[in-house]
This record gives sequence, structure tokens and C-alpha cells, in this order.
Amino acid sequence: MKKYKIFQNNWAKPAIYVVGGLILGWLIFHHSEPAKNTEGTVVQENVHDEAAHQIWTCAMHPQIRMDKPGQCPICGMDLIPLKTATAELDPDAVQMTKEAIKLAEVQTTIIGRQDAEKEVSLYGKVQADERRIKTQAAHVPGRIEELLISFTGETVRKGQVIARIYSPSMITAQEELLQAKQLVPAQPALIEAAREKLRQWKLSGKQIASIEQGGKAQTVFDVLSNVSGIVLTKLVNQGDYVQQGAALFEVADLSNVWVLFDAYESDLPWIKTGSSVAFTLQSLPGQKFSGKITFIDPVINPTTRVALVRVEASNPGGKLKPEMFVNGIVTSALPKYNDGIVIPQSAVLWTGPRSVVYVKIPGAKEPEFLMREIELGPALSNAYVVLSGLKEGEEIVTNGTFAVDASAQLAGKPSMMNPEGNQVSSGGMAGMDMGNASETQSRARSGTMKQEHQMIKVSGNCEMCKDRIETAAKSVSGVMTADWSAEKQMLNVEFDPNKTNLDAIQKAVAKVGHDTEKFKAPDEVYKQLPECCLYRK
Repeated sequence: MKKYKIFQNNWAKPAIYVVGGLILGWLIFHHSEPAKNTEGTVVQENVHDEAAHQIWTCAMHPQIRMDKPGQCPICGMDLIPLKTATAELDPDAVQMTKEAIKLAEVQTTIIGRQDAEKEVSLYGKVQADERRIKTQAAHVPGRIEELLISFTGETVRKGQVIARIYSPSMITAQEELLQAKQLVPAQPALIEAAREKLRQWKLSGKQIASIEQGGKAQTVFDVLSNVSGIVLTKLVNQGDYVQQGAALFEVADLSNVWVLFDAYESDLPWIKTGSSVAFTLQSLPGQKFSGKITFIDPVINPTTRVALVRVEASNPGGKLKPEMFVNGIVTSALPKYNDGIVIPQSAVLWTGPRSVVYVKIPGAKEPEFLMREIELGPALSNAYVVLSGLKEGEEIVTNGTFAVDASAQLAGKPSMMNPEGNQVSSGGMAGMDMGNASETQSRARSGTMKQEHQMIKVSGNCEMCKDRIETAAKSVSGVMTADWSAEKQMLNVEFDPNKTNLDAIQKAVAKVGHDTEKFKAPDEVYKQLPECCLYRK
């Protein structure tokens, strides 16, 4: 058989068996071949898997999750790898990278106990003591021939010559005195009556003696000041005719003055008659003054919603001048809350009746924070007394609290606006690419977050304006924070857009007397503002 002749060769059969064995061996063992280098292969596969599952995020916008490096679609910053905690993470805790902590300027403080003291800030002006303001009158009728006090603000002393008056009535009275002197032996009471008439016109004994010794009536005579102080008002000019008792000047003794402060009705419970007030003046930086509260106005001004608080202060050297602006502090002790836990106001977020803080979890390799609801006591100066919810020695976020809360909201963890939380699948976030990042951002702003930040231009001048503007803004339902800068003339507000809007906030601010970029304050309200708050040119 010719076709089988190849198998009859002695060398052909072994060759065929070798080739067939090689093919069969390759088919059987080619999958297990990498096992000879198992360690290297496995390592390479794991590296590939880790790279495939590495999540990239933005330090400023933690809601961004990418499966590859790139730039943040919101701010354009380079994405950073998302680090995972090696320890077991509390399901309600929010984790932030150290880079995000630094960029958001998040700061923490270990809380402790202290005696509670509330500081009430007051703003006002120096005024003359009304009881020390007196009128210098003309005691005789006549024409003013000469004024020796010619302008307001001039200092006068009791007994000083302030004017010279020509008075026909005084000439007649002098002649009666001179005629009576000629009848002394016969009518001793007549001369005394003539002298008394001159005394009633406020002539001094020296002036009367001079008339008697001269033996001739004077046509012009001096008007002497009967008070000492500063001339507040000049009511006559040289050449004027005046009647008996007509006012010439208003003179105030400024050795003691009043400092009149405006106190909001919310501050009145902490202010009492007899309390000490420490105050400073803008015109005298570095100098401190003090005085006692002697009177609190029992009536609230219906427009400005303030009551006048009067402090009496000595004024050596005349440093305290009427109409100077004053900043005062009243410190009120709260014995009921001594040795209590006190935290900065910046640490607290609140919505409705709820007040929350973020507590740092100790021992975590990466910063982790857990929201905790607390009960607040009275507000102090930039601080709150905590009645329950925190313990001494715990570490809380005191700056950048909103950044931590925003991270919690975007991660679906319990937060200020969403106390129950709404967990978001990390896989779903990891699969987000550049194309749908803006959609996630929009959803976070309008849906889950329920929080909006805006800047509004608001006119004003001083710290009183700041208190009034911020109080008005916070009175609008849905406004969470309000901070007005006098330097920038801008109001920074955080609010829930589902509850309010910019128009409502601006209307509330304009209603209390401050123009906004859209609404003008009513003129009748603006005119009732304290003088230091009047900003319109």
C-alpha cells in the first residue's frame, strides 16, 4: 500500500510521536505555565485590580468620584486618590482627606469647662449731663454794647464778664441809689432798698460799692457769668436788644458727662442698674474708660427697637466730648452655669430647634467626624453654654464646620439638613465620568443639600449696623447663617432655597433701614437710625 509507506521507515514513527507529545503537552499545561512564576503573576494581577478600583476625588468637592486621574469638572483642580481607612469606619462618620481639611481650613478644638460670663456689646455716644446744662440770662433789659463771649465751645468761668449792656432802667436804679445816699440820716432804709434792687439785678457788692464811691451813674455795665462750663449755644449778637430774663447763652459743665448707649431688647435681661460698663472711644484708641449704669429707659423705641442705657462718667481733662462715638461692654456673670462646658459659636450648626456639632473620632489615621445633636444654654460672647450632648475633653470642629457638613450631605451621611442620612453607593459614584459630573453637582445643590450660599450688597457703617443687618436676615425662616462685612459692604448668607429666597432676605434687611442692591429702605425708617448708622450721602 503505497500511502502507508512512510510508517514503514524506522525514523518516521519516533518523530511523529515526539511532535504529537509536544502538542498534547502544550494543550494540557499551557494554562498552568504561569504557575511557575506564580508570585510575579499574582502580584501583577493584584496591581492591575487595585488600579482598576482606585477612586479619584477632588479635595474641595468630595462629591466628585472618578475611576481615573484628571481635573475636577467644577473647580478644575487636579484630582487626588481617595484614601480608605484601614480601621473599620463608623457608618455614620464622614471621612475627609488631609488635603481637603487643609484647603477647607477645618480647625478643631478640645473642649473644657469654665465659668460662664456673658458679654453684651453696646454702642452709643457721649452727651452732656442734662442736669449740668444752665442758661445764662440777661437780668436787666437793654442793648448789648459788647459781647466778650463770641462763639460756641468757648470756656467761661463763674464771675467772668461775658457782656456789657446799656440799660436805661439800670441808669435809673443807680440814680435812686445815689439820691438815697444823700438822705442817709433821715431815711436809712431807703438806701438799703436801692441797694437790694441792684442786687436783684445780679450786680455784685463790688459793683454797687463802685457806683456809690463814684457818685455818678454808669451808662454801660458788666454782665457777669453765674455758671462755669462750655458754651453750647450763643443766642444773641452784639447790638441786640434784650428783655429782662432773655437767654444769652447755654452753658454746660462737662466735668461729668453721660454716655448714652443703645441696647436691643434681647440684651436688656443681661443689663441692670448699677452694672459696670467698660468702654472705649474711636477717637481715643488704646484708652479705656468705665462707669456705672444709672438709668435704663423703661420705653423701647418702636422704630429702632432699642432702649437708652445711661452711664455717668467723670471727665477729667475734658477727654470725653459730647457726640463722640463709644463702644461699651457689659459683663454679666451667670452663676447658674459656672463650671459648664462652653464651645465657640462657630462650632454650632442649627436648623429649627436642632443644634449640631461635628466631633472628631479619636485614633483614626485619616480625619473622621461624627455629627452629634446637642442642647444649648445661653449665648455668651462668641460662645454657647452646652447643657447636654458633649463631654469634657472631646475634640470638635470649630472652624470650617459647613465644609464638614457639606461632605456629610454629599456622602449621604447624617448631616444638619438630613439627620437620618441617605447612603450613596460608592460604586455608582466611582463610575461617574466627566460627562455626568455636572449633573451630580446640580443634584447635590438643588436636591440633597437644600442649602445655598449667596452674597448680597447691603449698605451700612458700623458695628450697630452689623448687628441690625444680621439679626434681620436671620429672622427670615430658612436662613441658617448671616455675616455682614462693613469693609466690603456685603452680606454673606446661607439659606434653604426651599424655604426662602434672596428677595425675602433683602426685604427684611431693607425693612430695618439698610439699602440692598434691589430694595431701598423706607426714608422714615432710615431717619430713625442712630447717627453713626446713617450711610446715605
